[in-house]
Order: sequence, then C-alpha cells, then structure tokens
Amino acid sequence: MKRTAVALVATTSLLMSAPSAASAAEARWAGGWGASPQAPVAGFEPNWSREGFADQSVRQVVRVTAGGPLLRVRLSTVHSGPVSLTGATIARAADGGAVRPGSVRRLTFGHRAGVEIPAGREIVSDAAALPVGPLDEVAVTLHFARPTGPATFHASALATSFRASGEHLSDTSAAAFTETTRSWYFLTGVDVLDTSPRRGTVVAFGDSITDGVGSTVDADNRYPDELAERLRGRFGVLNEGIGGNRVLNDSPCFGESATKRFTRDVLGRPDVRTVVVLEGINDIISSDVEFECFVPNPEVTAAEVIAGHRTLIRQAHARGVRVVGATLLPVKGFATYGERIEAVRSEVNAWIRTSGEYDAVVDFDRALADPADPRALLPAYDSGDHVHPNDAGYRAMAAAVDLRAL
Repeated sequence: MKRTAVALVATTSLLMSAPSAASAAEARWAGGWGASPQAPVAGFEPNWSREGFADQSVRQVVRVTAGGPLLRVRLSTVHSGPVSLTGATIARAADGGAVRPGSVRRLTFGHRAGVEIPAGREIVSDAAALPVGPLDEVAVTLHFARPTGPATFHASALATSFRASGEHLSDTSAAAFTETTRSWYFLTGVDVLDTSPRRGTVVAFGDSITDGVGSTVDADNRYPDELAERLRGRFGVLNEGIGGNRVLNDSPCFGESATKRFTRDVLGRPDVRTVVVLEGINDIISSDVEFECFVPNPEVTAAEVIAGHRTLIRQAHARGVRVVGATLLPVKGFATYGERIEAVRSEVNAWIRTSGEYDAVVDFDRALADPADPRALLPAYDSGDHVHPNDAGYRAMAAAVDLRAL
C-alpha cells in the first residue's frame, strides 16, 4: 500500500512491542493489499457508492500478499466529501461475511476509535496486533453512524462485500450482513509490518486486465493474485488496476489518467521497489466506442501513448523505483476491432519490447496470443469478450513474469 502521510495519519503505538521489531527506527511497512480509489458512479453492477452509508456497517474481505506481526489499514475520501467513521475492526476472515472468533481487533486512529476524514484525503490507522501470513484473508469492518454521502470506492472488486444495518463491528457471524455488492468502499490498503531483511512492494498498475475482469468472483485469480502466489510473500503485491483506465485521458467512470494517478496509486504505496505497467489499450480502442464513460475519446497515435508511458517511467525512476513494461494483449474480435487499432497496438508493443526504456519487459502479448492468429487471444485464455483473459489466461500472465525482473 501506500503513500505520504497526511493529516490524521497516526503514529504506531505498537511498534516497540512488535515481535520482530527491535525499535521503531527499524520498522518498515510494506504493502499487503491495495485498491485504487474511484469516484462514486452508478451503473455497471449494483453498488452503494452513490448512496453511501448511514448507521450501517460494511465488511470487506481482502487477501494480503505479504505477512507480518502488525497490520494497519488505509481509508480514502479522495473522490468524496468528509466522512465521520464511528469505528473499525480487522479480523481473520472465515466463510462469506463471517470472521474467526477471537481474531477481532479494534482499529484506532490516533488512539481513538472514530475519526473524521476530511474530503479528498487518505488516512492510515494505528497498528493492530494481528499476525498474518502471505495469502491470508482478513475482513475489515467499518461502521458509519452518520450519513457519509457518496463514497469513494473501487468499482470492480471481483469480491463480495457485505452490509448490515446498525453497528456490527465485532460480530463474528455474518447473520446481520444480509446485503452484498462486488465493490470496495473507502478501503484502499492494508499494510503489513515488514520484518524481513529486505522485502518491499511490487505494484501491478493498469486497467481492467490488471483489475482482473473476466476472472472468477471471490477466487483471487487476477494476474497480480497469481503472481503473489508465485512469490509466496517474498514481496508484497498490490493490484492498482482500474477497469477502463487510460494512460492519457481521465474518465468520469474509470478514474484519472494513468499519468495523473501514478504518484498516488503507485509511488505513494509503502516501500515500493518495482511497478509493472500494463496500460494503453483503452486509449487505443475508446475513440471507436460510443460510451459516456469514455469522454473525451480522441483518436490517439502510438507516439502519444508512448509519450504517456515515458512519463510513467520518468516518475518511477525519479523515486528510485524499478519499472517493468508489459506489452498490450491481443484484442481481435472486440466489437470495434480494426486495422487502425491493430496498427497502433503493434507499434506500442514494438516500442515496449525494443526501446530499452523500461528496466525490463514482460511480454503478455506473446504469452496469450493464439499461435494460429497472433492478433487474437488464444481461445483457451479468452473470457469470451476477446479482450479480457479468463482464469487460465491470468495464470499464464503471471507465469510469463520473470521473477528476477522484480
């Protein structure tokens, strides 16, 4: 997870008692889980971002990719107004919306149970003593006694979140959590105390393919999930994909452009060592799509997309972060596919492969292409829309990453 401390970011009261941390000076936080914030929006699938919460508890289950003796969470109002959080807990997840008895830990913010989060900010909780290992699932429960108004959220969680009326922060049962959605709300990170000699965080940055669209819900089969399984805690892996995101243009539905959000969603995460960039296909195809979420949707050239990638590379290198370029996957069969789209995609991919401007390259294009027609996804890897991989395709993407490049 991420980022520069802002007002209300609390110092950790438990660092000195951490089992493996001799002193606060030696403590280092790494990203365990992350999601990029988006502005409230209706549509796509039912979500609660427009209505927000009022005397309700929302429970969100996430899988951490690195282990440690302490956890802390990140909450964001980057795209919404001020919010009054009454209380929060973190626990080991059980089945559905249930949590394991005896594992519930109260989260505090500056040693207080509740916190007022200003508009447009991200805050970090105090540390909670809940040891976790790589690939453990935790449940973060937030209670909002007063109406929040529209909520900063992450639309395509591909995971079930739960809502209950009233305060149910310490419930181990899921009985009260009768409403569900497939988005995350306010929650943008879970950090773990890094007690290894040198771990660090790897960030997967991109659009819906990084976000995992086409993978099985509640199965953690997105390509960054599969990469985390290969690494088994060697590094924390964060998924900072947003469906529909573009390199060059903002979207009312799909977030700020990659060049605008990169500092916050990548470089602001704790102890980032490497970022894998997979962005650009939406810039290329959106000019041919009549969709209110792709506004503006100018026809872009390969040179313009490459210039955007160069901006990301400069931003990463200025912070001492290694940056890996990923080639754009085949999209033949997409509704508006044509020679212009293929020509621009191919030119961008040729630059990623051969320019030497990225520190390393992962060739997702060749890893998932159909040998009989390299302009299309291999059918065994196609979720059905000819753009997004299925579970097998996401496994193939993770397998294509040379771990030494990270």
